[in-house]
Amino acid sequence: MTLTTNGIVFSSLKYGDDSLIVRIFTRAAGLKTYMVKGVLKSRRGKLKPAYFQPLTQLEMVVSHRENANMHYIREARISLPYTNLPTHWTKQAIVMFLAEVLTKSIREEEKNEPLFDYLATSLQWLDAHEEVVNFHLVFLMQLTKYLGFFPDTSGIKESYFNLVDGVFEKEAGIHPVIQGQELVHFKTLLGTHFEALKTVQLSKQERRDLLGHVLSYFEVHLQGFNQPKSLAVLHEVFS
Repeated sequence: MTLTTNGIVFSSLKYGDDSLIVRIFTRAAGLKTYMVKGVLKSRRGKLKPAYFQPLTQLEMVVSHRENANMHYIREARISLPYTNLPTHWTKQAIVMFLAEVLTKSIREEEKNEPLFDYLATSLQWLDAHEEVVNFHLVFLMQLTKYLGFFPDTSGIKESYFNLVDGVFEKEAGIHPVIQGQELVHFKTLLGTHFEALKTVQLSKQERRDLLGHVLSYFEVHLQGFNQPKSLAVLHEVFS
């Protein structure tokens, strides 16, 4: 089946001397794996290695084979050229980190247009704005809405957040919780959107601690999720 769709590159892996295996989240068909043959050596081909950098947004013509694990890209072009994402060091660290988180989080082989649109518009926002130091925190928390485990905020005035049940509680039970000043920051994060990032004031340590809690929340609710290897690079950039 031949299909025209937009896609967001999650990861690419060199295969042999000149090919790539690429994981792309497509708007029309969910997450798919593609073999891109000869792309690393062919200078005149329609497909370029630069198309398959993490979180690049593409418009593609693809061939999908029923019940196959690997598919093929017939044509591709960059649908949204980023202005400064590829050269801005801080944004590049965020991109590498988020690409790894998305690879570990999203495994849907069915289309999910609201999730795709959220990813696409969020990356456009990241490219266009300079105040991005807390972008990844807001991005991950809003992402939980599309993954099905956004916190229940009905008891948000309570003193503890239960990471396992995803609810606010009056008392700490047997499950891991967020409390104290870290809970204050967590509550602020829940109500923040990208346009309000300037209002989020966190020290380097507070940002690191809050990210640790958010990643722990992902670990609890996503089977097989573990700490991203790129986390160390992200911490280094923000230090």
